[in-house]
Amino acid sequence: MSKQEMTMPRRRLGAQGPEVSALGLGCMGMSDFYGPADEQQSLAVLHRALDIGLNFLDTADMYGVGANERLLARLLAERREEVVLATKFGNVRAADGRLLRIDGSPAYVHEACDASLQRLGVEQIDLYYQHRVDRSVPIEETVGAMAELVRAGKVRHLGLSEASAATLRRAHAVHPIAALQTEYSLWTRDVEAEILPTCRELGIALVPYSPLGRGFLTGAIRSAEQLPAGDWRRANPRFQAEQLAANLALADALGALAQGEGLSAAQLALAWLLDQGPDIVPIPGTRSVSRLAENAAAAQVHIGAALREQLAGLLAAHPVAGSRYPEAAMAALNA
Repeated sequence: MSKQEMTMPRRRLGAQGPEVSALGLGCMGMSDFYGPADEQQSLAVLHRALDIGLNFLDTADMYGVGANERLLARLLAERREEVVLATKFGNVRAADGRLLRIDGSPAYVHEACDASLQRLGVEQIDLYYQHRVDRSVPIEETVGAMAELVRAGKVRHLGLSEASAATLRRAHAVHPIAALQTEYSLWTRDVEAEILPTCRELGIALVPYSPLGRGFLTGAIRSAEQLPAGDWRRANPRFQAEQLAANLALADALGALAQGEGLSAAQLALAWLLDQGPDIVPIPGTRSVSRLAENAAAAQVHIGAALREQLAGLLAAHPVAGSRYPEAAMAALNA
């Protein structure tokens, strides 16, 4: 499938933010957290994404402790003008991958940005997120430093990740926030109560990460044991035996509904997210060219009233079991 064969719809990040493909590509798994990856295969996926019009690429300095940004640098060296590039700062890791701290201090904002620019081999980042809010630093100070990066020409637009509605308001008052990145999917809908309405009031786009429930909603994962030894999902509460059975019921029901519509479960899950509003830009990750094409096709799926009602009934009948992160990591969310 070429650009000519499929027109990828576009959406805008925020009132004044960049126009991007309706689906982005989360690149984390190409370097970290989901077991071994093949760099050449990952590069093939990245190039193919641009070939089919999927131009919104998401990385972070912590993914592979810089390795993911260096991977993207190889693509950007050839095709920078085709990419809307997002990266993140704030989660400080040791060389061995241990999380040392969350740092939103103004000095670190500047240090982290310069390091990302160097690794990426670019002069400007299109969308720069604070990866996790540093509760020890007023958000006004962090965003004030991020705004300095905009004025210096190092960054075009600002974003936050896993920020509360109150934090969003305070941040947006300092400098326009183009996008909030947070987890949102058929099995994680916390944002619907307060955060999504706040985004819409302020004109901030929502960029859902893990829109396929870390792969679980595809129906391919039946147990934690089938995941690679280094895969962090083995420790995720929703993949544990006591919660797994309930969550499998949701995945199986989604798969059956999707099959009846001539779709894959992944396509239906992504189409549901896109149907939540034109300000939603999911970033599913993949290390497979075929999965990339499957996911991209979801942007062409229309969710009608009948299917919307069926999905609502499915969610009501199959509540999700387990928290979305282990207990220690939950403390950094919705800050």
